[in-house]
Amino acid sequence: MAPILDGIVVADFSRVLAGPLATVMLADLGADVVKVERPGAGDDTRAWGPPWTDRTSAYFESANRSKRSVELDLDDPGDRAVARELASRADVFVENFRTGSLDAKGLGYEDLVAVNPRLVYCSITGFGSGAGAELPGYDFLVQALGGLMSITGEPDGDPMKVGVALVDVLTAKDAVAGILAALYERERSGLGQRVEVNLLSSLLGSLANQGATFLATGAAPSRRGNSHPSIAPYETLRCRDGLLAVACGNDGQFARLAATIGAAELADDPRFASNPDRVRHRADLVRLLEARLEAQDAGEWARRLTAAGVPAGTVGDVASGFALAESLGLQPRIHVGDGAMDQVRNPIGFSRTPVTDYRRPPAVGEHTEAVRAGLRNGGGSGGGR
Repeated sequence: MAPILDGIVVADFSRVLAGPLATVMLADLGADVVKVERPGAGDDTRAWGPPWTDRTSAYFESANRSKRSVELDLDDPGDRAVARELASRADVFVENFRTGSLDAKGLGYEDLVAVNPRLVYCSITGFGSGAGAELPGYDFLVQALGGLMSITGEPDGDPMKVGVALVDVLTAKDAVAGILAALYERERSGLGQRVEVNLLSSLLGSLANQGATFLATGAAPSRRGNSHPSIAPYETLRCRDGLLAVACGNDGQFARLAATIGAAELADDPRFASNPDRVRHRADLVRLLEARLEAQDAGEWARRLTAAGVPAGTVGDVASGFALAESLGLQPRIHVGDGAMDQVRNPIGFSRTPVTDYRRPPAVGEHTEAVRAGLRNGGGSGGGR
């Protein structure tokens, strides 16, 4: 069975993380992704280490598997012509250049749609292509300016960034959703269109209940550490040897929690009878729960509470997260061959067309000659998967 995006050619003019993460998802789904890189240096993230792999940085390899790399100097007229030829035969064009810079090189949306009206052209920016076009679009900066840092960390501590470039990841997923929707619409109209995403809008769109809190009250939510603003107990609680994560989403789960730790009377206490009551009296609730939890280690409580149907678990690290997924048969790690580092498996499962074709990230310009030859001979992008 052919992969879902078999036959789709993606001209990938993006670099760093949001764009490459979007195009690596398209590559996983079967698209032929041709990554255009600066001669010699390549994508900025090839130099973002440690850690390093045998070929480049682990950072680069995290977002560029199953692609083909072409070196093109967009300031060189000849290479620009090759870039335009690639774009003229592509189904999707992805870029995250500063707004207007590709227009100056004849690679803007209007230039390319004139010769390829079926093209889906995706632009990724930090703050949009209007008044925010000149602002530098870095994940850390957007986490700061967009408010994510203000709701992350302990109440009496400094604002903190999330431990991964989460805004880039969210924007990449928005870009993929937009691209796939535009490809679907193209089947009806026969025409491509421009898809625009930006880091700030993707961040604000992902704030869910925290964004709704601001819109409903006009007051910006604040840092609460590991506690939830609207649910209790939904936080980390201290046990004899460390922290236990408890996520009681309803009164029944809370009653089972109380009974399991030997404090069944808490479920009948008027202060804790309903979730709004528990939120209102959170400090008293936490004090009483931790007084019981200190009798055992977090792992033992996690085992007992899980058996009782209470969502609870120990606070692990990335290694234990992978180990858990492996123990559950989720196969989080995949091999890409040629001695390359392992990759994280695509998280989407398909019953008929599973993602199975993973290939190692390319060396800088590894496929330049093959792609150039394919374009010269009128054979599309020169091979593909």
